[in-house]
Amino acid sequence: MEHFSVLLVDDEAELAYTLAERLVIRGCAAAAATSAEDALKILAEKKFDIVVLDVKMPGMSGIELMRAIKKSDPQIKIILQTGKGSIEESEEGMREGAFDYLVKPVQIDDLMKKMKQALGKPS
Repeated sequence: MEHFSVLLVDDEAELAYTLAERLVIRGCAAAAATSAEDALKILAEKKFDIVVLDVKMPGMSGIELMRAIKKSDPQIKIILQTGKGSIEESEEGMREGAFDYLVKPVQIDDLMKKMKQALGKPS
């Protein structure tokens, strides 16, 4: 069982909540948000080890959200999720402090491995 906390941020609610449930089954403390605004509210109330966020979201983009999160918590690990069309934006996000990015659809085992890498845990 894993013991770290993760916030999933994706405007596709079913994806975010389903992924959070699957992470909880694997022992993670997982929560989901469906907008950048909701994510910021949750992060103001609770600290997470990792934030996994979608690059393309309505309103505030994932890159803008990442900047806001890093400003208040520079140590938090960010993993970006991207569709095939926004890989360039994910690479920009990595230059600005994201740990890495995964291309959707994300496989749960790949996400777990990437989160462990971000936290320096054996995968």
